[in-house]
Order: sequence, then C-alpha cells, then structure tokens
Amino acid sequence: MDLNELTKPTPILDFNSPNIVKLITDRNWKNIPQEQAAREIYEFCRDEIRFGYNAEADDMPASAVLDEGLGHCNTKSTLFMALFRAIGIPCRLHGFTIDKVLQKGAMTGFVYLLAPRDIIHTWVEAWLNDRWITLEGLILDKDYLESIRQAYPGCKHPFLGYAVATKNLQNPQEAWTGGDTFIQSEGITRELGIYNSPDEFYKHHKTNLTGLRKILFQWFLYKPLNQHIAKLRQRQVPRNEHECSPPAKRS
Repeated sequence: MDLNELTKPTPILDFNSPNIVKLITDRNWKNIPQEQAAREIYEFCRDEIRFGYNAEADDMPASAVLDEGLGHCNTKSTLFMALFRAIGIPCRLHGFTIDKVLQKGAMTGFVYLLAPRDIIHTWVEAWLNDRWITLEGLILDKDYLESIRQAYPGCKHPFLGYAVATKNLQNPQEAWTGGDTFIQSEGITRELGIYNSPDEFYKHHKTNLTGLRKILFQWFLYKPLNQHIAKLRQRQVPRNEHECSPPAKRS
C-alpha cells in the first residue's frame, strides 16, 4: 500500500479549506511532535466536535463538519481523517453496519422508527508509530458519555443503547493511549471493507440519509433530535435496565 496516497486531500477530505487551515494554524499542530498533535486532534474531534446528528448526509465534506461543530461516527471520522492527513499522518476508512438498537435512547420516537435497521458505520485506521491503529472512540464527547455512565453507575458489563455499544460502560476504551479506541464496536453487524477515503466508500455504499428519509430529517427532525442529545448531555438520561445487559442475538 502506498501510504502517500493516504495523506492526500479529496473532495470530502478537504483539508485545504480555509477553516481547516486556520484551525491547524491556531492549534500549531504542524509544529509540535506528531504523536502529540495526533492526540490533540483526537481529543478535539471527540470533545470539541460534540456528538450529534448533522443536517447533511454522511458524505458531507470535513470543512462542513467543522463549521457545524457536531458529528457522529461517519462525519467525525471524515473530519478526523482530514486533520490527520493535513499533518501528514496516513489514514484510511473501515466501513461496517451497526444494529440501530445501539442508537435507542439517543434516537427516540419517529426518528428511531425512521432509521434503517442496519446503519452505516465507519471508523478511522491511522498509520502511527509504524503500525495501524483503530480510532473509533472519538464518536461521543466526554460530557455526553459521562452522563450515560452516571445514569448506570453499576453497569460494568456489556451496554447497548444511547449510541454506546461497549463491553464495560464504566471502563470504555475511548481514551487516547496511542493504541486502539472503541465506543460502538460491540454493535457491529457486518463488515463493508477498507477504503482509502470516504469518497471511495460512499461510491459503493449509500449514506444513512437518502430520499424521503433525508427530507423528513432535515426539515422536521434535525433540530429536536439534537435538542434531545443536549438534554442527555445535561444528565437527563431516562434509565432503562435492558440497556445494561448482554445484547440479544439477532434473528
């Protein structure tokens, strides 16, 4: 594999856009040790780009994700890849589907019913310190995740719900260590392969928002859904015991 190909911009990974260039300059990410910059970028995408559902489809460019200031697995992965490539870290996209059950609680009512049973899901794999590392744990900002953890203080085994799918809610593997991180991987139902860029991935797989589903979401559901996420972040988490239990096998 040509690692140089994995550092180039694409229409979706538009890291030469003015807002991304300004962010990188302001944070000095090109002038500090690469591993330090990698950690800071990871934590920026995890915590400063808060968890939420974007107005546009998953194939929106990185610059638009940054402007909106929120994201989920696919859009955060896009921005994260753009920032890594901008400082010379090779990275690629690994695609999956996840069971929509893990979104229950974060998505409610009609929004949950509208979601496909198998939701497109991606994470970033980066070449750092001469090895590939998987970086999925940036999806949920620390304030949101802490709110879910506080609602289930005794849950130290598999948890599925509120956009979390982890083996141990009280000790999830989302913190930067220089190695793999995860926060939704326990909800994966199918692998879709590894792609050099989101552009290539979305040529082969539709985004989660298409057709009527996209129109309904953008016009009627986007604002209330993200207001609901904000309430969850503020410790307003309804407790449902079934979330803190081993997930049932799907038929």
